[in-house]
Amino acid sequence: MKEVIDKYWMLKLNECKNALEKNNFEAYVTETSEEAKRLVFDKIIPNSGAKKISHGGSLTVDTLEILDLIRKNPEFEVIEALAFPTNDRKEKMERARHALIVDLFITGTNAVTETGILVNLDMWGNRVGAMAYGPRNVLIIAGRNKLVPNLSDAMDRIKSYAAPANAIRHDMKHPRKTPCVATGKCIECNGEWRICNTWVINEKSFPKGRIIVVLINEDLGL
Repeated sequence: MKEVIDKYWMLKLNECKNALEKNNFEAYVTETSEEAKRLVFDKIIPNSGAKKISHGGSLTVDTLEILDLIRKNPEFEVIEALAFPTNDRKEKMERARHALIVDLFITGTNAVTETGILVNLDMWGNRVGAMAYGPRNVLIIAGRNKLVPNLSDAMDRIKSYAAPANAIRHDMKHPRKTPCVATGKCIECNGEWRICNTWVINEKSFPKGRIIVVLINEDLGL
């Protein structure tokens, strides 16, 4: 049965790849996470010429351990922001600003449509800001579970599932700060720690190929 399911998803992912390419993204499909990692290190990073690299919060990227390998390589300078060991929120935000001026920014996506559009919702905006402008290249890594038919479905997926699940993952325990941690659903809160603040929809990549998307035939991230 797994073979049937994987075949089904490969067909869907390749259709999405074609749609992304029509929208000027550089796009790839891999069968596995290991294949995706080889693609990143053997082709994507070398072709980008990147020396200074940063990243946005992404469970998918963390699962693949790509950043750990980059950090261990003295060839690269990694600009840390959210992962920097400090509890000072202002300092983290300042570091996140510097992380926007890099050669390559690596992150995931909340949703990608079958029509080749990336849809994301951020708390700070550092991740979606990088997608919109700043880094010379942006690498998006996404599992097949992020694929949805259209923009409406993408936004619904984010508000009804990805955002509450991410709030829970980040352990934002106080329900008056993030009610979705207690309710499991968005109630359009006004809490101080609301994580749903800035939408960015990348309908196309400009310049052509600036945003690189790797689609993986596995369920990854939230």
